[in-house]
Parts: sequence; C-alpha cells; structure tokens
Amino acid sequence: MMEKMFTAYLSIGSNKGEKKHNLNQAIDCLNHHKKIRVVAVSSFYRTQPQNFEDQDWFVNAALKIETAADPWELLDILKQIEHFLDKEGKPFRFGPRKIDLDIIFFQDLVLKTDRLEIPHPRMQERCFVLTPMCDIGAKTIHPVLNKTLEQLLKRIEKQQSQEVILLD
Repeated sequence: MMEKMFTAYLSIGSNKGEKKHNLNQAIDCLNHHKKIRVVAVSSFYRTQPQNFEDQDWFVNAALKIETAADPWELLDILKQIEHFLDKEGKPFRFGPRKIDLDIIFFQDLVLKTDRLEIPHPRMQERCFVLTPMCDIGAKTIHPVLNKTLEQLLKRIEKQQSQEVILLD
C-alpha cells in the first residue's frame, strides 16, 4: 500500500566551507531518505546575510519535495540532516552555518506552534527565499497572504535592496 505523499517547499542555505557542496550534500541526504523525494531544485544564488550581517555571504536554493512525513517528522528529519552535515551547528541565531534547512510550505497547511510555523513566518520578507522559490513555484499561492510567490517577490524587490546573485 502506498503512503500518502505531501508536497512541501524547503529553503536551503550555507555560508561556511564549500557552500555549493554543502547544499548538494543536503539534497543527496534528502533524496536518500525513505520518506522524501526531491522533485525540483532551484538555481543556486549568492545572497547577502540578513539580521547578522558581519558574516560571509550565503549560497541559497529552494527545493520542492514529496514526502510521506508529517510536518513535525519532516522538521525532525531536517534537523537530523543539519546535525549530520554540521556537528558544530550555528553558534547563535542567524549566525554562520554549514547548512540550514527550513520548511517554507507544507501543502497549503497553516500551522503555528512553539516548535514549528508554516508557512515560514519571515519568507515574504526575504529575497533569498523568494527568488529561488520562484524558480520552482512562482505561481504557488501563499495560504495566508493569498498572493503568488511571484507577486510577493515583486513587492519586496520594490521595498528593499537585498542582493541575490545567480551562480553558474
């Protein structure tokens, strides 16, 4: 019997070590997990750090996955992969990290708990999330804001200048 599969979108980033390699390692880990299948990968982008700016620039991308995991199990899987790829972890919130995996959307679920918030609460403020997300799901509608990712990106590009540079 087939397990029910859910569609989710993830944001993925790194600003320590071999950044593109770190993203590719994380994508491989996701693809080899029995409950996850990566169905789309955005381009990779070089992005300016946000919140804590005194650190190296990031490489960011977005992934569309199909998963048999529920949102909490998916969060646990992402945290396990982060720990597996970066035993040291990030030194503080918004600090430098070898790998960062975030759930942006899970189906059209709206969820807010102490441990998990879906859609990601700050995605609509971040070009480094929206730009790669538009590569793989520009017409996807934010279930709370009721706007497409493309519309959210156009709005934020007018409001602020966050550098997001396409990598080869």
